[in-house]
Amino acid sequence: MNISVNGEAMTVHTKTLGDILDELGYKGQRVATAVNAQFVSSAPRKDTQLSEGDALEIVTPRQGG
Repeated sequence: MNISVNGEAMTVHTKTLGDILDELGYKGQRVATAVNAQFVSSAPRKDTQLSEGDALEIVTPRQGG
């Protein structure tokens, strides 16, 4: 399935947000997510289905000043 991740076209092999995060290497990390500009909290990620052409934004916390 082709989606956009942080503005970059990408092909993923799973359809749920939780599985896509695992596939992209975010398993166990604290991240904020939005699908098509709608915030998705951590609890419903495992059941949130993505579709062809969806836009996923993943934000990770950064340290620094």
